[in-house]
Amino acid sequence: MREDVDTPKRRPATETALPADAPLRLEQFLPYRLNVVANLVSQALSRIYAERYQIGVPEWRVLVTLGQFGEMTGKAIGAHSHMHKTKVSRAVAHLEHRGLVARRANSADMREAILSLTPPGRAIYEEIAPIALAFAERFTDGIDPAERAAFDRVLARLAERAQALVQETQNGGLPGA
Repeated sequence: MREDVDTPKRRPATETALPADAPLRLEQFLPYRLNVVANLVSQALSRIYAERYQIGVPEWRVLVTLGQFGEMTGKAIGAHSHMHKTKVSRAVAHLEHRGLVARRANSADMREAILSLTPPGRAIYEEIAPIALAFAERFTDGIDPAERAAFDRVLARLAERAQALVQETQNGGLPGA
């Protein structure tokens, strides 16, 4: 009987204790697992935004960030939403072209602009926000509130650790070395 080499054998996700010389198992690698979940959620949400509003994930992040804070520079949007400046710039240009975002000169620094939602942009934000919140509720439906709170705490700690590792690698260090 031929073993199917195209289908990996499933092992429980909890099976994580590996000897030092064991191979890395992608399905058990926490950064990979977090990325898979993030990509699946993004896929589902982006389909909604694309169909209803003809925007992608970067445009959605810009809209929601401006909806939350009112007005910001592109640099501040990038920092808040963890997007590269070129991605922010393209998203802003697309939203500006559609009349959803307006820019005005920053009197404190003429090299950058202050961005804000236009009335049509604000209207889309006010439609998108409840959709996103309902999606988040549906996504976590069936998870006990105490488990959700514990997960939120763990996720916050992981975000702090990830930021520390980013700083470490930027300073020439290697994580785990």
